[in-house]
Amino acid sequence: MALEKDLKRDPFEEYLREAEPSKRESAYYWQTAIGLQAVDGLEPSSYLKETAKSNIEGSISLAKAREMIESYYKENPKTGDDRTEEADIVSARIAAVLSEKAFVFSTTQYLAIHGKLFRGIYFHAGKIRDYNITKSEWVLDGDTVLYGGATELRETLEYDLSQERDFSYAGLTMQEVIRHLAKFISRLWQIHVFGEGNTRTTAVFFIKYLRSLGFDVTNDIFAKNAWYFRNAMVRANYTNLKKGVHETTEYLELFLQNLLLGETNPLHNRSMHISGAFENERMQSDPINDPINDPIKLTVRQESLLRLLQEEPELTRKKLAEKLGCSDSTVKRELQYLSEQGILRRIGSRKTGVWAINR
Repeated sequence: MALEKDLKRDPFEEYLREAEPSKRESAYYWQTAIGLQAVDGLEPSSYLKETAKSNIEGSISLAKAREMIESYYKENPKTGDDRTEEADIVSARIAAVLSEKAFVFSTTQYLAIHGKLFRGIYFHAGKIRDYNITKSEWVLDGDTVLYGGATELRETLEYDLSQERDFSYAGLTMQEVIRHLAKFISRLWQIHVFGEGNTRTTAVFFIKYLRSLGFDVTNDIFAKNAWYFRNAMVRANYTNLKKGVHETTEYLELFLQNLLLGETNPLHNRSMHISGAFENERMQSDPINDPINDPIKLTVRQESLLRLLQEEPELTRKKLAEKLGCSDSTVKRELQYLSEQGILRRIGSRKTGVWAINR
């Protein structure tokens, strides 16, 4: 139990301070891969983290680690709403893709990355979606970004990539470079080429592109701020004149300044909420992958529970327990704690009411 608790806290921190470059680099790949699962509310298992540590230590190869993880789930498939298998397998695949030096800036590469990450998990892995989508966003107070239309996705993707391919960075200051990169990646993400897995695919593609431009991005910014990265791209693609909200890359630029320049700008999801209700609240100085960034430090389970209720506020205790892979009594205890802390409140009756997050 002590090992499991340690792995949930930060399994790779010691390796990121490692003097041996190979261990430090491997730890970065794994930490980033695992951190990116947070954008879809997923948490990899202790088994995945133990296997990753074995790879970092050099006792098994990355290929062997992937083989072990995929073999494990062939023998122990998850059912229902449990997405631990997806989190583990995709984490291992992201680590593998990030470790590869080869990269071609192209539509084919972008689609191929999605295919590599989600083959056997999504039926549409590597394929462009053929239907329109909307997504309710907490940061937009429940509204959605206008994503690319299904009939012109490939053309839009190819156009955006061709514009970036032809762009010259010569003579630009670093701030101008960062502003341009922020606009490029936010537009690429807004197309939302795939039915699922867009943010994880875009992040991996972007990291490899930045490395091709000569940037050293082997740090923990993506791992610890994956949800901020996604929300920043949401805000870069949303305008509501009635509410006085305009699309802006300012939040994404702060993220990139930390990533590329080693700055320490505070990255708070609350500051991006379009209501502006949280801008003046006292923020936690060092939130770790908390999509809400509450002053109270939440556990991984509590964060996952809040994400589920953001998407489906009517979920029952039984459903929450199934999705979280824990007992009904554990969910009851977590709900009570979050309610006592003023983070959750119940609207309506116990049977027909819904949960509201106090934001």
